[in-house]
Amino acid sequence: MSDSQGNTTEASTALVGSKMRQAVPPRRQGGARRVSMREVAQQASVSVATVSMVLNDNPRISKATQIKVRRIIDKLGYRPNRLAQSLSSQYTRVLAVLLPPLRHAFSDPYFGELLSGICDRADRLGHKVMLESAKPDFLRERKLLELFERRFVDGMFCLGVNDRHPFVKDFAAAGFPMVCVNNYFPDLNLDYVVADYRSGAEQVMNVLLQLGHKKIALINGAPEAQTARDVFEVFTARMNDAGLETDAGWTADGRFIEEGGAAATDEIIDRHPDVTAIFAGNDKMALGAMHRLVELGRSVPGDVSVVGFDDIQQMAFVNPSLTTVHLPLYEVGARACELLVQRVRGKTDKISERLATHLVLRDSTSIVSGRS
Repeated sequence: MSDSQGNTTEASTALVGSKMRQAVPPRRQGGARRVSMREVAQQASVSVATVSMVLNDNPRISKATQIKVRRIIDKLGYRPNRLAQSLSSQYTRVLAVLLPPLRHAFSDPYFGELLSGICDRADRLGHKVMLESAKPDFLRERKLLELFERRFVDGMFCLGVNDRHPFVKDFAAAGFPMVCVNNYFPDLNLDYVVADYRSGAEQVMNVLLQLGHKKIALINGAPEAQTARDVFEVFTARMNDAGLETDAGWTADGRFIEEGGAAATDEIIDRHPDVTAIFAGNDKMALGAMHRLVELGRSVPGDVSVVGFDDIQQMAFVNPSLTTVHLPLYEVGARACELLVQRVRGKTDKISERLATHLVLRDSTSIVSGRS
């Protein structure tokens, strides 16, 4: 027998074990014998099919039987062959997370909170998580859809996607289970779970206007993201309602990074040196703005109040501590995971949830100074 024929035989034995069982049960590393599904069934006094349905969370199995079988599984230390199980089951119990190809994405607090919510909830629901990067070759070679077509995953989360990522239209057309996490596409029939950016922006503008600010600038990022457009629209509407200036000179693109926030602050100060408040679309840009204002000899909040958007943990410990909108990013990730699993299991209602946000008042904002 050639090596290739031997490998084929071994693979077949592993995948159709009920028909081609080895004479000697395989052993775990260290010599311990691997427990079979048949032994679990015998101990629990049920059929092998019942054990299989319990492992696949089949709703036809009563709660009492599920508890009994799982107790025997734990007692015997049975570990199912997930590959064979996925081939004989409707589900793989694997969910993919698609991230933008950004440097240090995994260390970014924003993505870290979303991923923590997804992974923690997936573990509780008995699913594994696979991470993928939306690199050009990955998308060009259709590997994204191939994950579904070859049954590697049951569903997918898309993080950091926006209008510059046309591949999301492929999902809308293909109908695979996918949830956009913390952004949404009004013109596409895509499921999403998002923090309520509009409400957060309303709260920021309420406070700044109540503090007497009339010369308010906005540092925003990624206008191709619907959530960023939501913030811009609220800012513009509230300034117009108050009869205040809203020309393009009062806004700048900070690219969602610290350096961008600093550069945007330079633009704003050059055009409007009398600015009294800066509203930044995320905490990184707010931090860059505060740093640059101090370099320019402006005190925060004495001369210029600064507000962020995210409430990443470190912002409570900068000096001055940052007033910001708390986004429930962990909860957004966890809820997206719950709903994606429901979609995989047959839920047909459109998923479109917004989680509440709230303003956290700290030391970077104050009543407008008398000079304005």
